[in-house]
Amino acid sequence: MNTLKHLLDKNLAWAEEIKDQDPDFFHRQAKLQAPEYLWIGCSDSRVHANQIVNLDPGEIFVHRNIANVVVHTDLNCLSVMEYAVDVLKVSHIIVCGHYGCGGVIASLEEHDHDLIDHWLHHIRDVKRLHEDSLSSLSERDQIDRLCELNVIEQVKNVCKTNIVRNAWASNRELSVHGWIYSLENGILKDLNTSVSSIKDLNGMNS
Repeated sequence: MNTLKHLLDKNLAWAEEIKDQDPDFFHRQAKLQAPEYLWIGCSDSRVHANQIVNLDPGEIFVHRNIANVVVHTDLNCLSVMEYAVDVLKVSHIIVCGHYGCGGVIASLEEHDHDLIDHWLHHIRDVKRLHEDSLSSLSERDQIDRLCELNVIEQVKNVCKTNIVRNAWASNRELSVHGWIYSLENGILKDLNTSVSSIKDLNGMNS
């Protein structure tokens, strides 16, 4: 039976190294979490929220799925959002995509992808909304731009949830941001989509 002992050994070595560097680290981590940020990102193994923004565990609450999609039927994502906003009282929600996203690339392909096609449908909807501007681009630029547009649309979807709208209605300070990450240089790009009120959202939709 394969017990993945090599990963358990890596965990032990990591824990010992952390304790050597900071003896109180795990004692602090065991306390209640109080993150200021909710990160909604892609499941891609190369895009790790804490590492990208150089924050310790406990400083950022994370939800990840294929291509960082936010839809009203995804109870998992909505439950995470509700807990983050209503219980943890986060002040910022960050939707973060990345260039070269496999989900975005798959949504542009003509052949079937079985079950995941139901999920990719949401990205294809974004493509249809922006068909005119995307059609004039090269294949590489079209992928990069659709990665960006997908983030922007998901920011709008976050803002349209009752979770966020109710927070704003109660005068909570809550902002939603759209970022994209480059795998080639490790740099985050702000897509200038920060929304802090219904008025801001209406401005995006106009």
